[in-house]
Amino acid sequence: MNETKQIELSLVVPLLNESEVFERLVTRLQATMDQATFPCEAILVDDGSTDSTRNLIEQLCQADARFRGVLLSRNFGHQKAVSAGLDHTNGKAVGIIDGDLQDPPELLLEFHQKLSQGFDVVYAVRKNRKENFVKRFCYWAFYRLLQKVSTVDIPLDSGDFCLMSRAVVDQIRCMPERHRFIRGMRSWVGFRQAPCEYDRNARQAGDSKYSFTKLLKLALDGVFTFSEAPLRLATYCGSLVAALAILWGLYILSWRIFGDANQLPGFATTACGMFFLGGVQLICLGILGEYIARIHNEVKGRPIYIVEKVVELEGSEAETDEAQLEKKIEQDLEQIRHSFPSVGGADTAHINQPTTQS
Repeated sequence: MNETKQIELSLVVPLLNESEVFERLVTRLQATMDQATFPCEAILVDDGSTDSTRNLIEQLCQADARFRGVLLSRNFGHQKAVSAGLDHTNGKAVGIIDGDLQDPPELLLEFHQKLSQGFDVVYAVRKNRKENFVKRFCYWAFYRLLQKVSTVDIPLDSGDFCLMSRAVVDQIRCMPERHRFIRGMRSWVGFRQAPCEYDRNARQAGDSKYSFTKLLKLALDGVFTFSEAPLRLATYCGSLVAALAILWGLYILSWRIFGDANQLPGFATTACGMFFLGGVQLICLGILGEYIARIHNEVKGRPIYIVEKVVELEGSEAETDEAQLEKKIEQDLEQIRHSFPSVGGADTAHINQPTTQS
């Protein structure tokens, strides 16, 4: 049990169908942990892979005690897989890194040095990206739009790649929302945060698992979770349409009084006005629908994720004692109840008691 308390650095690595890059990833992670002068662990979260990633995780975790596998029951999404990894870490500092090696694991050791200078979060800022122009432009536009409309100061061009202190991780774990946007939640909790610029590499192997649809969903989660600006936009659009309608009415009235009433615009003008107003109404309904859908998902109180099993080396001194694990879970639940006294038991259901394979 003492080894769990001595772990200094935990790495959370969400994986989805990454069998092609898995061997390179493990080599880089092992080299990083070998280079560290303190105990480390890596939490590999399988987010419902359909290739051999799951089996590769199990084989690795049975061979190297520094690795633990958290195998989810299905695909819950990248942000929820990261949340699952955070819930299973033991380190005093916790890093998040994707499994495609676009973010260099070696940089986390530099983050750790900066963390020891009194910071609670060290986050990576991408100076250059190796994606195509369209994707780079979309990322550039999204981060600047989000910063404009968000009620929280979310740093530009910063993703999930970061290192956080245990205090920050515990606060993020206490946040019960189902629509997870980790980089926004990380900014929301505050504490002392520092940026670290780097050049982002191209994917080492395989294809990106973030399709355009998934990227759009992540962007919408960021905007609707951390901003009320879309609701205000609906108000502004309604006010603008009302103002234009009044001006148009005055124009028509003056034409009827001072002009030739027989030449007043007819059906075409009326139809254009109706279509314009109908479009504005549908946009406003869509904005309301986005918020209502999120409320609906929150009040259902379903778990954020479900762990099928946790895989670790047989006989390792990691958290294998069932009584200790139950005690840790109870402490986490008590912390959540203290932070959210009005939240019921259903909202803490995402901290599951996994089945540990030894």
